[in-house]
Formats: sequence, structure tokens, C-alpha cells
Amino acid sequence: MAIATTYQITEYGSFVSGKEVPGCVTLPENTFDQLEAFLLANRNRDTDALELMGISARKGVGKIITAKNYIGLIAMNDGTTIEILPKIHSKVEGSVKSLVIDMLKALRSSPYKSLQSSHVDVEKMALFEIFIRMFIDEAFRLVKHGLKSNYETVQANEGFVKGKLVFDEHIKRNYAHREKAFVEYDEFNNNRVENRLIKSTLLYLYRKTASTKNKTDLKTLLNAFSDVEPSVDYKGDFGKCVPDRNMKDYETVLVWCRIFLTGQGFTSFEGTEVAYALLFPMETLFESYIAAMMKKAFPEREFSVSAQDRKYHLFDYPGKRFLMRPDLVVTRKTDGAIFVMDTKWKLLSANKPHYGISQPDMYQMYAYQKKYGAENITLLYPLTDEVPAGKRLYFNQRTA
Repeated sequence: MAIATTYQITEYGSFVSGKEVPGCVTLPENTFDQLEAFLLANRNRDTDALELMGISARKGVGKIITAKNYIGLIAMNDGTTIEILPKIHSKVEGSVKSLVIDMLKALRSSPYKSLQSSHVDVEKMALFEIFIRMFIDEAFRLVKHGLKSNYETVQANEGFVKGKLVFDEHIKRNYAHREKAFVEYDEFNNNRVENRLIKSTLLYLYRKTASTKNKTDLKTLLNAFSDVEPSVDYKGDFGKCVPDRNMKDYETVLVWCRIFLTGQGFTSFEGTEVAYALLFPMETLFESYIAAMMKKAFPEREFSVSAQDRKYHLFDYPGKRFLMRPDLVVTRKTDGAIFVMDTKWKLLSANKPHYGISQPDMYQMYAYQKKYGAENITLLYPLTDEVPAGKRLYFNQRTA
């Protein structure tokens, strides 16, 4: 049995194939080729102008695959896993994976909010195991609330008559067994389609996990599903899952089931080489994380915080055109003063003109200030070693 291997890089890190290159992670040739095929298959998809990973070539080295705007997990069909983590700089306290979890939990309308990272040592766990942990936590929550049951139509050859006799099948099976009756009846049980999909996911992850803690908890959960049959038709069974307010407890856990059983997650990727990919644009993660932190930082009694504000358009006549959508608009309730903020996941550097702050970004912030009449406008970037500690970057217009 082949041993599954995990290869890890950070943003802007690179993979090469079959040779040792300083500053790069070496992949087996077959794994490199599978990753390249996956990237090429998804190159033309809509990723909001973001690129999963770049493919280039260098003399004497050959092809190089470089991580760009996405972080997360790519799992190959052969069990090989590739992890891409954000590039965290030396001034940032805490672990990289803990920060990733905090960012995922801040995403709007995501299934990640439930993970209690304090209960597990995420830094020592592979991302795959962390995602399994998230599923386990959701499954335990579901079991605690109680599995849903419904009426299931059962056909069986019984020693008693119950429901109705299925005459043709009864004659066929019981010509020489008059003590039997082939009957059809409705039975109220928890062997419904949603529970079958969850049990299949539990069985799948029990085989895949390398974590003792995860394996133990999966076994405990399987005991709770002992009366449930595993699904034998994932696609068909997911098609039978109809959204219902009575099944709201199942929503998140079924999202995880779909990821693990069909490879269809929160972002759709193509490619036969990959079992599933959980990849997230850092721009979106950073924006959501900052919004969540700001809402905690500003007391609700004193400030209102609006994320992705849609109050204004750039033009109002002859009709409203070009919606303005700053990441954060903070309003001080005592005097109505407005502060506009936008997040940019970009590494600034003292070695670049204007530290790498782009002119279009500044034009955008100028437009926000004029439209909102903002007291202050702020661009928020991640902390970097390339800007001197304590350096304050600010720009003022000359006033008359």
C-alpha cells in the first residue's frame, strides 16, 4: 500500500520536478504533471482575475509551478496532498494554520464557523485533517440535536403480513414457503437519504484519516449511525436532498459530504487528476477577516460598521451607474463622521515606488472620499518585513 505524502509551500513559493533547486520544493515527476494538468484545466475558468498558480520555465531547471493568489488544499487521486499556506511575516504572532482557520471562520455564509481550533493542535495537523475535524464537529452537533427520521417504503419477505401483499413477488418467492409473505409497508426510521450520505462520508474519512483523534471520533459517530445504510449512489442521493426548514441542522454537514464524496466544494474546479480541491482567494479571506475584526474592535453603541457597503454609485444621472462598494464603512454615531477602509492582500516594500501602492487603488479611494464625504480613508495591507517597523504611510492633499 502506497503511503500518502503531503507537500507544502507558502504563497509565492514554487514547485519543481525531479531535481533539487534552492528555494523550491521538489515534487515527483508524476505528481508535478498531475498538478500542471489540473492548473491548465482551470486556467480559463472565472476566478475574478486571480490565478491559481503560475507555470513558467527556467533554463537549467525546466518548468516551475508557483503559488499565487490562492491558499488551501489540493488532493490527488493517488492520495498525494498539496498544501498552500499564506506567507506570514515575522512580526505576526501565532501559527500560520491557526490564522488560516480564523480567516475561514470569518467568511460570510461558510461552513467553517463551527471549528473550535482551541480543542485541537491545528499547527501539527495537515489541512486535510483539519477539514475532517470540521466535518466531525458538525456531525457531533447534528447527532446531539437528534437524527431526523421519515417513513421509508420497505419490501421484504416476512413471516407475517404487514402493510400490503406484493402478489406477483409473493408467488415467485413463496411457492413452496406458505409460511412467508412478501409484503410492502412504510416504516418510520432514520435511514433517510441525508443520513445515508453522512454515513458514507464517515466511512470514507475513517479509511482516509491518519489522525488517531479523528479516527476515534469517526468510529464514535459511526455507532450513532449503526441503523443507517451507506449511500450507494452519491449523485442520485444528493439530488434527493430537498432544502427544508426542518432539515436546517443538516445544511452544513451535507456541504462537507458533497466535498468529500464528490469533490464538489465551495469553488468548482475541473480535472480528472484531482480528487478534490479546497482553494480560497487570499484577497477574499483577508477582506472578510478584517471586516470581522473591525466589527469586534468598534463598540456597537458608538459605531456602525458596514461591510461591502452599497450606498452610493459613482454617477447618479441619468441613472445610477457604477456601484461603489468599499470593503468597510465605519460611521461614528455621535457626530456622523464617516471612515472608509479598503483591504488589499499585497506585500508592500520600501524598495518599490510608493511602497508598491498602486495608482488605481489611490484613485479608487479618492472617489470613495468624495462620494462619502469621509473624514478619513484607509487602505489596509498585511504586515510585511519589507516596510520599516513603525513606519506610518500616509498622504494628504494640499489644502488652500
